[in-house]
Amino acid sequence: MAISQEEERHPHLARDIGLREATALNMIDMIGVGPFITMPLIVAAMGGPQAILGWVLGAFFAICDGLVWAELGAAMPRAGGSYQYLKECYGPGKLGRLMSFLFVWQLSFSAPLSIASGSIGVAQYATYLWPALGRTYFDHTFSAPVPLLEKFEMHISISNGTFLAMASCGLAVILLYRRIAIIGRLSKFLWVGAVGTVLWVIAAGMTHFSASRAFSFPPGAFHLSPAFFTGLGAAMLVAAYDYGGYFNVCFLGAEVREPERTIPRALIYSILLVAALYLAMNISILGVIPWQELQQAAGAGNNLFVASTLMQRTLGVWAGDVVAVLIIWTAFASVFSLMLGYSRVPYAAALDGNYFRQFGRIHPRLHFPHVSLLSLGIVAMFFCFFRLADVIAALVVIRISVQYLSQILGLLLLRASRPDFPRPFRMWLYPVPAVLAAIGFSYILFARKNFVKEIRFAAVIIALGLLIFLLRSWRRHEWPFSLAGAHKTGGA
Repeated sequence: MAISQEEERHPHLARDIGLREATALNMIDMIGVGPFITMPLIVAAMGGPQAILGWVLGAFFAICDGLVWAELGAAMPRAGGSYQYLKECYGPGKLGRLMSFLFVWQLSFSAPLSIASGSIGVAQYATYLWPALGRTYFDHTFSAPVPLLEKFEMHISISNGTFLAMASCGLAVILLYRRIAIIGRLSKFLWVGAVGTVLWVIAAGMTHFSASRAFSFPPGAFHLSPAFFTGLGAAMLVAAYDYGGYFNVCFLGAEVREPERTIPRALIYSILLVAALYLAMNISILGVIPWQELQQAAGAGNNLFVASTLMQRTLGVWAGDVVAVLIIWTAFASVFSLMLGYSRVPYAAALDGNYFRQFGRIHPRLHFPHVSLLSLGIVAMFFCFFRLADVIAALVVIRISVQYLSQILGLLLLRASRPDFPRPFRMWLYPVPAVLAAIGFSYILFARKNFVKEIRFAAVIIALGLLIFLLRSWRRHEWPFSLAGAHKTGGA
């Protein structure tokens, strides 16, 4: 398509994402590598096949929170997603300025962590095919006393697989360095590989399925003891990671066609479809691989190749190799989708004068925020030096603490203070889903063993972000240090 002189002078984001592309982007973001490597962690947390409860409740709370995103996304279909919602819900010139800034600040940690988790998954499943990737050159835990954290630990590991993980980040940047219409078509291509892999694993498991093995609950499996509830909390944390991504389309709101219809539908469709696939796949795997074996693998840290193990036992070694390749494809697809969605958030904040102005630049010919994309890819490469388990735990806690709970409260405030605000889509059974989502996320935060360290870590991130915001606002004479509203233009 030819680009007019007017478009050259005033670049903009093109609305080229339809319902199918939006749903595909959400699904490949959600599926990723998570369900293929985290199942033993959920089984170990619950101590048996009752771990399926973690998946079921994870889907339920994803639907509840998805309705929050659906209402806000349809009402404010702009680039940046939560950045725009928090600013509007809490007041653009006052508290909303702080809340939206804190969201972008935490995204500086959570977005690269999320992208890195998929890239690390690519490398770890590739190790199944090429064991030499597991050769480690450096492995060390750095620790230091930090206020509020007691002792902060950072585990750094460098292996051949680390370089492959970093390369997958770089490849995603290269593929995303093009117009959004082309990316929409590419997302459907990646979707076929992601969903096809899950369906093949399900089908293979069902050919050798044993109901007695799948549902061999240990004694007291459903006894409502303290251990049951803490185990459920740990399982739901992993499930929250695996379901994460159902909101990806909201970050691309300015590039979605008919957003008032497309965004809610893409959210609900993607959650329901992925939940069905997850439940079917996990039951299928439990019907072939005894849960005791999965629990032992989680304890030993050898929990990365569940799907390939299943395929080996049902169809042979060749099938294990093929599915490993497909899972690498699936994991890379999630890296692609995550980097696409998150790259729009710093761009939106920069346009609003609430982030570094360089991030507001749009490529003059291809019409996408190229500075934001490149920066995100570089930081994600750095996080590839961390362990996957550490990345997942930090990611989920930061997201819930700074983003999810603030957004739910923001919707309730917006409904109460501005009943006339345009709402093309209204949450079903309001406010029940929002309240249930808040309860579920709070449970994940606190109903786990050793949760205090991660809560403190999130608190330190919030405190640092608050300090940076206040110093900058004081220097620029903005709220809360000025009676006038925050500036509307300019960057940090």
